[in-house]
Amino acid sequence: MAGLFAMEYMTVLGMTMVFLFLDSRYPRWVTILSVCGVTALAMGAVAALYQGTGMETTLRLYSLIVHVPSLLLLFVLSRFRGWRMVFQMLSAVLFCALVQHGAGLLCYLSGGRVWVLGAAYVVLSAGVIWFLVCFLRPLLFQILLELHRGWGLMCLVMVTYYVIIIYLIPGFVGAEQNSTILKPAISLLMVGFYCVLIFLFSSVRAETETRHNAQLSALQLSALQSRMEAVRAAESAIRTERHDLRHRLQAVAELVSRGDRDAALAFLNAAQERLDRQKEVRWCRPPVLDAVFSSYFDQAKNQGIAVVAAITLPDTLPVDEGELAIVVANALENAIHANGPLPQQEREIRCRMVGTPSVMLELANPCAGDVSFDSSGLPVSRKKGHGLGVQSISAFCKKNGAVCQFDLTDGWFQLRLVV
Repeated sequence: MAGLFAMEYMTVLGMTMVFLFLDSRYPRWVTILSVCGVTALAMGAVAALYQGTGMETTLRLYSLIVHVPSLLLLFVLSRFRGWRMVFQMLSAVLFCALVQHGAGLLCYLSGGRVWVLGAAYVVLSAGVIWFLVCFLRPLLFQILLELHRGWGLMCLVMVTYYVIIIYLIPGFVGAEQNSTILKPAISLLMVGFYCVLIFLFSSVRAETETRHNAQLSALQLSALQSRMEAVRAAESAIRTERHDLRHRLQAVAELVSRGDRDAALAFLNAAQERLDRQKEVRWCRPPVLDAVFSSYFDQAKNQGIAVVAAITLPDTLPVDEGELAIVVANALENAIHANGPLPQQEREIRCRMVGTPSVMLELANPCAGDVSFDSSGLPVSRKKGHGLGVQSISAFCKKNGAVCQFDLTDGWFQLRLVV
């Protein structure tokens, strides 16, 4: 019965690892119920096979009973496909094997004491789960989004490890001398390999953060420069108007002295309209967001795109203003590009943003043609190099716990964002 207990424990632990490595595209409660259901079915299958055929046959078929359903579960729930999904599965198997091999080796060194095996399982399981939750899981989820190459090669190394410890070296660590020596040694090599992967992942994350910071700085600089140019242009126009004010007053005085009141009023109204056209438009109080709105709205107007905007934001925001500005910039840039193929009379951008009770952005633009959405509801670009703005918006939402929704209704593409 000790062998059955060990296999059942490893089944529960393995499914826990699968859950920790799983970035599900479904709600959390659906994911938990699905994982628990598959775990119960796998445990029942292991117990039935053990009772019917014995330990040796159960060991040979264990991977089919547990690992294949786990892979199918990942296929259904994971937001990733291909080699990245396989990497998630193999990583769960690896860390589960590390616990089993470490506990079996300690039991063997203690002379086969069962309590040592149980204590080692508990301590090693807790340590590995803590490591996954606090460090590896957040790092891996970010890298799965950022890294698009090399997953097949990483999986090849891990598949080789899987075949060796499951099929080429049968038996439990601690039960047979060969498996007790060889499996922990090979697992130790895999620990080194995974450490290299963690270093690689950390480097990719640091590079991504550096690129993001550079993008943020460039956006802030560009937007603020655009705002400064607009302010300078307005100031120059006002100085010109002020310089000409003496001449206008003389002209008005002459018209009044002649009794031509209507002409004097028309002259003053024309001067007032010229001043109003030079008036600086301020869209919101946060300076970086105000600069972004001004810059992109000016771009839209220069391309013949009508802008209907209503923006009400407080001085302080619940998220980093620069990161939110990148989201707004990406959304407006996509809206401007979407208007490009349309006839000029149909070009329009509608933007509404409020700061209470939470920050809410609603952006809409007409769209020529159809738009495809993936399983997560994100629009999919058919052009190479496009779609990075949507990825940036999605990453912002994940980081800040925001909710975004994309929709296409009656030829209008809409983005709704709630922070």
